[in-house]
Amino acid sequence: MTTPAIQVRGLEKSYGDLAVLRGVDLDVESGTIVALLGSNGAGKTTLIRILATLLRADAGSASVIGLDVRRAAADVRGAISLTGQFAAVDEVLTGRENLTLVARLRHLPDPARVADALLERFSLTDAARRAASTYSGGMRRRLDIAMSLVGDPAVVFLDEPTTGLDPQARSEVWDAVRSLAASGTTVLLTTQYLDEAEHLADRIAILHDGRIIAEGTLAELRALFPPTTVEYVEKQPTLEEIFLAIVGSADSLSEEES
Repeated sequence: MTTPAIQVRGLEKSYGDLAVLRGVDLDVESGTIVALLGSNGAGKTTLIRILATLLRADAGSASVIGLDVRRAAADVRGAISLTGQFAAVDEVLTGRENLTLVARLRHLPDPARVADALLERFSLTDAARRAASTYSGGMRRRLDIAMSLVGDPAVVFLDEPTTGLDPQARSEVWDAVRSLAASGTTVLLTTQYLDEAEHLADRIAILHDGRIIAEGTLAELRALFPPTTVEYVEKQPTLEEIFLAIVGSADSLSEEES
């Protein structure tokens, strides 16, 4: 058996008298997307910060691509990328300049080539020379994720990457996340949006009261409940589906008129 890309055993973390993590166990296989679900205060961000070496656990162990996050923190940081809840782009710089800057900071050869490749991968080439301040929410988030991929990290942590985005922007970010897994990148995603986990995740872990209380594929989690009663009802489109269809039609009409 291969070693999981992320392995957590008995992880504990408290802030004073408040126990946030109470013995978390979690495995994330290489090249998969795992969604970590939990309500506000469940400890999702705390777990991510420990795995990203930004915070020390009180007890337990955690490793990323076989590296202990405490004993080999520098090596772990060189193998991962973390995208938080808010885009970390420099809005004064252009999209291309943001990517080039990160490539230079990582001491990569030919930063311009690295930037151009990521702009193309995330469909941002046409906006490459525009200031990031002019980007839409979805474009800014895609640029943020592209910046996190400079240097080809093996593992990417996405902490609620679609918070505050409209449905169209969320869809753009979902496409970007899918492309990560398609290229072999391991993704641990925290989210409060259940539909996001349904659309993106290979496996889902539910964090509650400081512990993982359920983990598996969507089908496996559904199997925990009694069989459903089959009823035939008329399915109405969701408001999100209606919104995206209308916006897409308007965009197509504008292109035809131009």
